[in-house]
Amino acid sequence: MPDAYGLIGYPLGHSFSPAYFAKKFTDQIIDAVYDAYPLEDISSLPSLIAAHDFRGLNVTIPHKETIIPYLDVLDELAQKVGAVNTVSFKGGVKKGYNTDVIGFEQSIRPLLRPHHKQALILGTGGASKAVAYVLERLGIPYTKVSRTKGDNVLSYAELDDEMIAHNTLIVNCTPLGKYPAIDTAPEIPYKSLGRQHLLYDLIYRPAETMFLMLGKQRGAAAKNGLEMLHLQADAAWDIWNG
Repeated sequence: MPDAYGLIGYPLGHSFSPAYFAKKFTDQIIDAVYDAYPLEDISSLPSLIAAHDFRGLNVTIPHKETIIPYLDVLDELAQKVGAVNTVSFKGGVKKGYNTDVIGFEQSIRPLLRPHHKQALILGTGGASKAVAYVLERLGIPYTKVSRTKGDNVLSYAELDDEMIAHNTLIVNCTPLGKYPAIDTAPEIPYKSLGRQHLLYDLIYRPAETMFLMLGKQRGAAAKNGLEMLHLQADAAWDIWNG
């Protein structure tokens, strides 16, 4: 019987993961299958696990934080970040990891310039925690932005031209602009962007979100999340098969 792997999240839509891992299984002659499991409520996870002999799972929005109580142990990095995007099943132990950190750090490092000294992180979900961890490690102060103001979190309404000009790195960790709602984007003052800005969007489908397109129109550098996705997937593969 082939080994079972999968992706949980909601909604999933068209995910790159099944085809990506299927190719890896074929290339390395591994008898395994990888399926997408739309899981609206994380409380359904135990029954899903009971029905499948999983060796590994990937975790995406909105379960990167809510999955933690369902795991037996966390890797040290996942514990520090407070979010999980990869789970291994070995010896009956469900262990959580965070490979988003690896993917984001390796992807953004080559793009950073000396003037990228301050950042805005758009969104406060599990993915934003990995981004925040990387920026802390790189010594780049950041401010989180959300629809609702909170402790150490600004609302979009509080973003003015001066703040955008000061924060030359802006990372979108929200689903705004993700297929099929490609005509949406975080509500920031795009007119204040310029050539000194770097916009990074964790979304990879479409390849150019409205967020990135509006930034490029103002001369900003732009990068989508596809490379990060590949890098974190490779790191998950190494965890499962290392």
